Amino acid sequence: MSNKKHNVMIEYVGITIGCALMAISLNLFLKPNTIAPGGVTGLAILIEELIGIPIDITNLAINIPLFIVGLLVLGKVFGVKTAYAILMLSAFIRMFLILFGEGALITQDILLAAIYGGVLLGVGLGAVFRFGGTTGGTDLAGAILNKYFPSISTAKLMMLLDLIVVATAGVIQRNIETSLYSVIALYIAVKLADFIVEDLSYAKAFYIISKDSEQIGKRIMEEVGRGVTALEGRGLYTGNKREVLLCVVNRAQVAKLKKVVYEMDEKAFIMVTTIHEVLGEGFKEIKK
Repeated sequence: MSNKKHNVMIEYVGITIGCALMAISLNLFLKPNTIAPGGVTGLAILIEELIGIPIDITNLAINIPLFIVGLLVLGKVFGVKTAYAILMLSAFIRMFLILFGEGALITQDILLAAIYGGVLLGVGLGAVFRFGGTTGGTDLAGAILNKYFPSISTAKLMMLLDLIVVATAGVIQRNIETSLYSVIALYIAVKLADFIVEDLSYAKAFYIISKDSEQIGKRIMEEVGRGVTALEGRGLYTGNKREVLLCVVNRAQVAKLKKVVYEMDEKAFIMVTTIHEVLGEGFKEIKK
């Protein structure tokens, strides 16, 4: 199997797992307690509560026009993954309804339902986003808007749209607590989705200033297995020229790199910054 086919398979497995987690959240935590954490799924919960249309059917009906827009704006590859995610989410919702029954729930404590429902929803959404899809609704709308406003993450744009849905939920239910608990679930879901999309892939950049920069650089390349770049630096106070080493490592290599530096020079000056994405050799492949 080629590397490309293997990556595509992993992406679709990730999207599938994400949709399954979202369906568990909706079926066993949010829907039984009438918590509507924004989005089409949140609206679907309220619509089922009001007029009895199942949430999987509402999910498909609302997402069809959004999917067409997404296909035009985001391209065919994104569209295929989104279509797959929309269908899988509705399929899992229906499957869990059949398996666990209409009235199944894990807890009747609304706060616990909001927290754990939000956690599962966020992890599921994050997985779908991370592997290049959306499940339709406001996350698809958020992905479309992210195309035009790349400085704002898809999850945050989704949250803005979802707050409108959450506020509407309180009005429809004539119960402010519906909105308040829904906001808790929404906040947790967005924070976790953001974390999974961005922070799980973070790396650390080390800037090292030492009198033994040459030896330190060689040991880092040999023992840590990372490339090192020497930058020219000059102290403004002393006027002395000195090399500044730049090295980017993953989380597992942080402690090892610090150990190497301090073994060579206990007085070395080290600056460490967090990088949310690194592209290139040894890290994430640059996609054309």
